[in-house]
Amino acid sequence: MFKKKTASARAVVGLDLEPSHLAAAEVHVNGSVSVTRGAVVPLRAGVMRDGEVADGPALTAALKEMWAEHKLPTRVRIGVANQRIVVRTLDLPPLTDEKAIAAAVRVEAPDHIPMPMDEAVLDFQTLGMVETAAGPRMRVIVVAVRREMVERISGAARDAGLKVEGIDLSAFAMVRALGKADSTGATLYMNVAGLTNVAVASGLNCLFTRAAGGGLEQMVQTLAERRALTNEHAHQWMVHVGMETPADQVDGDPELVTAVRGVLDEGIHQLADTVRNSLNFYRMTQGSETVERAVLTGPAVSIPGFSEALSAQLRLPVTPTVVGHGADLAEADAPRMSVAAGLAVESVST
Repeated sequence: MFKKKTASARAVVGLDLEPSHLAAAEVHVNGSVSVTRGAVVPLRAGVMRDGEVADGPALTAALKEMWAEHKLPTRVRIGVANQRIVVRTLDLPPLTDEKAIAAAVRVEAPDHIPMPMDEAVLDFQTLGMVETAAGPRMRVIVVAVRREMVERISGAARDAGLKVEGIDLSAFAMVRALGKADSTGATLYMNVAGLTNVAVASGLNCLFTRAAGGGLEQMVQTLAERRALTNEHAHQWMVHVGMETPADQVDGDPELVTAVRGVLDEGIHQLADTVRNSLNFYRMTQGSETVERAVLTGPAVSIPGFSEALSAQLRLPVTPTVVGHGADLAEADAPRMSVAAGLAVESVST
């Protein structure tokens, strides 16, 4: 989405902007995506809010510091995910020429995108020809983002000395990083971090996506406020307590352990409600496929038993997954690299 096409073979770094951290990845692609070099650094609270830039100069300063420390290539592709992004599926006439499809999208989009077209940046992905009651149609997924949001993100990066090769939808990147081209049936992908980023894909084709609040960061903040902890300590306690071991068998202050388990129980229940609402919305779209399995990524993967508890709530198999890597990453950082890794590539084809 919004990617510049370039024939250059020089490395592009995927850059994922989360409310609590920045993740950057340089990758190798050979049928699948593998991180060859990556970095994750904390981000001060309030710089990113609900997936949007709230403090541009602070983001620029954080990016400058990150690149100075890790010496990454300066060409970047940046992910966006927030609740104001509009995603719609359109069935167009049976066109095959890319320029003709683009022209048809421009004509049809104003009837489906609830924002002024002169304030929007549009892009689309083709999903292929489908049979409908009206005959064969070219199905596309159209994404619209407010131009000022894109400009704030790209402006902060350019001010940090980075060359922005493009802006991409984080959900598309997540599917590229973790999806399998030969998989059958629809798969639900969930990146649970500062936001809950949900996508439904068939193979590597993203059929639906939605970003919602209520991610892991909200659980961390809730625990920190209830027990007067820093966010860092709250996250560490969540990893320590987890959802696998009975609470009375976990080492530590029994009251704190009980509080941690309570926040995780509440948070996973709310997360499941959020995901179910997204799935219900997806099921109302024309030609929706049955979701047979789910993949969980993001920092929630580091919490023991999180995926199993979420699976029980969703009544759907949930597999915790991180992108492969040969990089020297801390154990806690690997789950944070999935979106960044997908942003570093436009295709995972061999």
